[in-house]
Amino acid sequence: MKQKRRRLAAGLAAIGTIGAFALTGCSSVSADSGATTLTVWHYYNTDGQVDGLKEMAKGFEAEHPDVTVEFAYVPVDQFTTKAVTAAGAKTGPDVLVFGASGTYSLAQAGAIEPMDEWWDGYADKDQFPEGVMQRVDGELFGVQGYVNLLGLWYNQDMLDELGAVPPTTIEEMEGVMQKAAAAGKEGVTLTGKPGLESQWQGFPWFTSNGFSYGDPQAAPMADTYTMLQDWVANGYLSPEAATWDQTVPFQEFAAGNSVFAVNGNWQIGAAQEAAFEYGVAPLPLSSDGGVLLGGEVQNVGAFSKNPELAREFLEDTFFSVDGELILLDTFGSIPARADAAASSKIGDDPILSVFADIVQTQGRPSPSPEVPSKNVNEVESLVGDYWSRAVAGDGTPEQLADDLIAQLLPLLEG
Repeated sequence: MKQKRRRLAAGLAAIGTIGAFALTGCSSVSADSGATTLTVWHYYNTDGQVDGLKEMAKGFEAEHPDVTVEFAYVPVDQFTTKAVTAAGAKTGPDVLVFGASGTYSLAQAGAIEPMDEWWDGYADKDQFPEGVMQRVDGELFGVQGYVNLLGLWYNQDMLDELGAVPPTTIEEMEGVMQKAAAAGKEGVTLTGKPGLESQWQGFPWFTSNGFSYGDPQAAPMADTYTMLQDWVANGYLSPEAATWDQTVPFQEFAAGNSVFAVNGNWQIGAAQEAAFEYGVAPLPLSSDGGVLLGGEVQNVGAFSKNPELAREFLEDTFFSVDGELILLDTFGSIPARADAAASSKIGDDPILSVFADIVQTQGRPSPSPEVPSKNVNEVESLVGDYWSRAVAGDGTPEQLADDLIAQLLPLLEG
């Protein structure tokens, strides 16, 4: 599907700046004015994501004149550690917006508490599918207000110049990338930074080659690493990708430097800055391949000074129809609520409708159910590290795959 560059709604330009809050801080109440500061930790780092937070806060503050919502950005690879450290000192934010892989560690450290009683009393709970519930030993420790996932962004202008169309197989994709490289352009940009992000980036490709956490074999991983290293050797993929998070590769794509970008629906705001026609297609995977359904998890911090207000904030923002549609508008997240997901804003949009289709055809639960809860963070970090090493050429595909499986097996056995 093609789409011209678009602009965010004009109303976002009027949103005031909300300052970051010190990472060791928690909610506060002024003795003189009765004013309350509600603190939210997150790791959003794209313009659209930050705009979404600001707009939700603006609406909440309008309904609560004595409340100021303040956000603190914590890098994704530091988030769990900082939250666990804060909990050890019996402090922390009112609200945490965190990655699902950190749920177990946050729960074990006491940074978040079970929310079953609250959720059982929430009037709109039936709008949320079980797939967005993050549980540890049967207890609910967080809910995803929306779903994020990967697709294949493409530069339509470049495809036209190359006489190509969006690929449906890896072989077709490599054929287009070969033409792009011959024309002096990169074939694809993607995440290769060590850690959690790269496990998420790698999952579609190594599952497409037949890998499963339920039956971890080295051969599919070796095939995937061979593919990556061939892409680098042929000039389709920059070796610098071994250090890229999800932001840098999309900047490369939006600048017109590559024909493809393996990236997510949260980049819709950034895509609007592109000076070319663009579109999104499903990743060209085999029938074994799948795309993890991510999306940050929300819960109240265990050491919030205003837990009732924090719960109200989540119900009015991340868990509400209006809030989820704000996030849809600002960074393209797919609402978790059934009533919000049915919005024409998705069905009528040439980009969002493709992502919604990918949810149905390629979507897989995140974290993978075969991974023991207590080892999710360690497993995903390990797999992401080896994806990065493959991009960097740090070992042969067979060596990397054998080393990974040797370390992975004990963790998957629990």
